[in-house]
Amino acid sequence: MSEKTQKLPEGSEIEVDIIDVEEFSLSSESRKPKAKKYRIRVDKEKFVVDVPKMTGRQILELAGKKPPEQWMLNQKIKKRFEPVELDEIVDFTAPGVERFTTLPKEQTEGRSALRRAFALPEDDTEALESAGLTWETVADGGNKWLIIHAVSLPGIFVARETAVAIQLPANYPPAALDMVYYHPPIQRVDNKAIPCTESSVQIEGANWQRWSRHYTSANPWKPGEYNVFTHFLLSQAWLQREVARGIAK
Repeated sequence: MSEKTQKLPEGSEIEVDIIDVEEFSLSSESRKPKAKKYRIRVDKEKFVVDVPKMTGRQILELAGKKPPEQWMLNQKIKKRFEPVELDEIVDFTAPGVERFTTLPKEQTEGRSALRRAFALPEDDTEALESAGLTWETVADGGNKWLIIHAVSLPGIFVARETAVAIQLPANYPPAALDMVYYHPPIQRVDNKAIPCTESSVQIEGANWQRWSRHYTSANPWKPGEYNVFTHFLLSQAWLQREVARGIAK
C-alpha cells in the first residue's frame, strides 16, 4: 500500500484497495477514505477485513479470543485507550482510531470489576495489557497505586498467588518507583525470614507487606526506559532471589 493511497483527502470518493487503519491514523487526523478492505491491528497481529465497521464481539472472535465474554477489548484513539463493549460498533474509518488490545477478564469469584481510578502513561498500559496481566489503578488516601492481581508465586512460598501493589509518585514517570507491596503477605514454607519485609502499609483498609528494595547510584532509575512494567519484572527477580536462597533443612 503506497503512502499516496494512505493520505487521500478527507471525503474522497475514490475507493482504494486497502487502508491500514493504524498507519493512516498515525499520519493523518482525517477520516479514512472508503476502501475495499481495512487492515486492523489487534495486540501484535494484523487482520484484513472487508467491512468498515465491526462490533467488539466480532473483533475478539477475529483475533481468536473465544468466548468473547471472557475477554476485554480496548481501542487506542489518539494516544488513549478506551474500552469497547461486545455489542458496541467500531468504525474503522473514524478519525483517530488506531488499533486494539485485548485482556482476559478476571475470573476470581466475588471480585468487583477492575478499576481505572487514574490513567497510566500509554506505554505502561500497552505493556501491562500485552503481557496479559490483570491490573487496576486505585487512589487511596492521596496515594496512587497500580495493583496487579493473581501473580503466581514459586513453590518456596506458602501461598500460590498474591497481588502486587506499586505506588506511583505524583511526578511519575520522571520520578523513580520504589519497592513493592504484597497482599496477602508472602511467607516462606520453611519460615525463614525474608530480609526487609517486616513493615506494611494499608491500602483500602488491607495490610500489604512492604518489600524494601531500591534503585542505587550504580543502577539508577532510567526515565523513558523504566516504567511500571519493568518495575514489576524487577519484583519478580526479587522473588527468584529468595528461591535461590533455598529451603532451610
